[in-house]
Formats: sequence, structure tokens, C-alpha cells
Amino acid sequence: MANAKIIQGKQEAVETIITKFRESSCTVVADYRGLNVAQVTELRKQLREAGVEFQVLKNSLVRRATDSAELKQLHEVLTGPTAVAFCNTDAVAPAKILNDYAKKNEALKLKGGVVEGNVYNASEIKALAELPSRDGLLSMLLSVLQAPMRNFALAVKAVAEQKEA
Repeated sequence: MANAKIIQGKQEAVETIITKFRESSCTVVADYRGLNVAQVTELRKQLREAGVEFQVLKNSLVRRATDSAELKQLHEVLTGPTAVAFCNTDAVAPAKILNDYAKKNEALKLKGGVVEGNVYNASEIKALAELPSRDGLLSMLLSVLQAPMRNFALAVKAVAEQKEA
């Protein structure tokens, strides 16, 4: 009887992980080996503030969930201690926060992840994390759009000043 309860509990855990993979816009898998409790607590706090759920999960349960969620390419990174960050709102937040934390603390290593249903390796997740934020990209676009108008205005002003002189 106890064995049936354990199996049912594991099946429920796998179903929960499947749901999280499917609903998450960005999922990042990391190796947290070497972080002490205070460091993990600080990391969890940063992630929670950004709306990211960070969990330490058993590789066997995650493998079963990735099989069902059609993310089998993720199996190769499911070795050793594994922590998974799920985010439903921002497709870049978990990667950015974990990458920034890994730069400060070498014990944290990114293994890979899933963004919008596509599996990426560690280097691709790091590249995603290095991209500017949405607001930063919008401000770059705005400055590019304003540049011709600004240059035209400066040219008109220069011509006007030259004619006055």
C-alpha cells in the first residue's frame, strides 16, 4: 500500500513538472553544486522578485516530464544536481538572473534550457541572457529612428546660421 502511494506521488510530481514546462515561456536548467545555503537563498530571492520559480528536482522525474512534454533533447543536461527555473511571464528573466549570478559565483553553472518550446544548450542560454532588455532594445530602436530627423535638423540649423553670417 505504501508503495502505491509513493508511485502516485511521483506521478503527480511528474504531471506538475510537465505542466510547468508547457506553461513556462523560459525554463533554465542549472547545476547549483558548490553553493551554500545563504547563496541559494539570495539567488531564490532574486528569482522570486522577477516572478521566476526555482526548484531543485530529481533528474529521473524531469526526464519523465521532458519525455511527455516532447523535450527529449534536454536529457543530456540532466546529470548531477539539477535546479530548474521556470518563468511564465518573461522569456529572458531566468536566463539573465542565473547568468549574472553565475558570473559573480562560479559554483553556479548553466546547463541549458527551453525558450518558447525550443531546447537550447548552455552557450545559447548565456547568449540569450546577454541580450539587452526589451526596454533597452526599444530605446535603441527609437534612437535609430530619431537619428535621421536629428541630423536633418542640425543641417538646417547650420545652413540658417551660415546664411545669417
